[in-house]
Amino acid sequence: MQIYLVGGAVRDGLLGIRGSDRDWVVVGSTPEAMVAAGYRPVGKDFPVFLHPQTGEEYALARTERKSGHGYHGFQIYASPDVTLEEDLIRRDLTINAMAQDPLTGQIVDPHGGQQDLAARVLRHVSAAFTEDPVRILRLARFAARFHTFTVADDTLALMRQMVADGEVDHLVPERVWQELARGLMEAKPSRMFEVLRACGALTRLLPEVDALWGVPQRAEYHPEVDTGVHLMMVLDMAARLQAPLTVRYACLGHDLGKGTTPADVLPRHIGHEGRSAQLLKRVNDRLRIPNDCRELADVVAREHGNIHRSGELHAAAVLRLLERCDAIRKPQRFEEVLLACECDARGRLGLEDAPYPARTRLQQALSLALSVDTGSISAAAIAQGLKGPAIGQAVAQAREDALNGLPRGD
Repeated sequence: MQIYLVGGAVRDGLLGIRGSDRDWVVVGSTPEAMVAAGYRPVGKDFPVFLHPQTGEEYALARTERKSGHGYHGFQIYASPDVTLEEDLIRRDLTINAMAQDPLTGQIVDPHGGQQDLAARVLRHVSAAFTEDPVRILRLARFAARFHTFTVADDTLALMRQMVADGEVDHLVPERVWQELARGLMEAKPSRMFEVLRACGALTRLLPEVDALWGVPQRAEYHPEVDTGVHLMMVLDMAARLQAPLTVRYACLGHDLGKGTTPADVLPRHIGHEGRSAQLLKRVNDRLRIPNDCRELADVVAREHGNIHRSGELHAAAVLRLLERCDAIRKPQRFEEVLLACECDARGRLGLEDAPYPARTRLQQALSLALSVDTGSISAAAIAQGLKGPAIGQAVAQAREDALNGLPRGD
């Protein structure tokens, strides 16, 4: 039995990145021998075991053979006669197809992973890359993480062929979302979408997003003009501001409606907010987006224009905006709404470091609204014989009165 550290931990160690999860491959063993040594079996599709002390994953060396469409269409073969080199050749990228002997520190690199790390290239290991469409998403995600890396020309050609062959159409929604979510949380999310667009996968997975490139916006508000370019700047601003996944997904969907603006009214986009919300529902349902992400994205899509212009609003209109955003009941979510809107405002050419006073003003507005003692106001209304909606109106009036002290913005 020989044990090797494999995959991302080896790659990140060579890059000087600490804290990566460690995965191990075991050569020359059997499931029975692993159990006898105290390892706990957890693999459903192939033999994977948890170390009895560390809890880290140890997989038996294996080979894979394509047997159908999608990423489930594989026959797995794990046996003591499978070599380390045979296990590594089934992996996706050369930079992920290295192993390290934990005793000697020696790197096993049969596919030039170290050379590609030095050259900053994402390259497939073998033609078997085409057998698993998830690898397109994984490569795009790695491009967002290692954003100074380029994609090898022959690898991009393989990805395009996979899209043309319909492999991407067999991806299940949960796996698509899993990889997109991880890519959105990387250092430069725009790179993921650039790679997906370059190979043609974006139009199959997220046609609503793909449609934004080439759509002009008014230059006085969007110096970058192109809506797709703007979206990429917004996503990268969200990464710069260390926004959570909910905010980054809201940024992704906030302008989808601009892709359906009639050509004869461009570069204006009147009513795009409502269209964005409708398109988001399609994306949410198709990819089975988690509720926290879809709920925040819906508010941002519908209200980001009003939030940008909120400095022009009087107290009653500000209160209506807070109510439409459900800010009084969900103040923490509203904070994320405002962060997404700041990403939108600063995700524009030359405005990356511009202030966003709307966020500060609406934070102050919500604080004023929440400071109203609704209990005493309701009690006083009841004492006056008011009921039902009239009590709610009294509370709303008190909140509006509180907001009259809010300074107007630009």
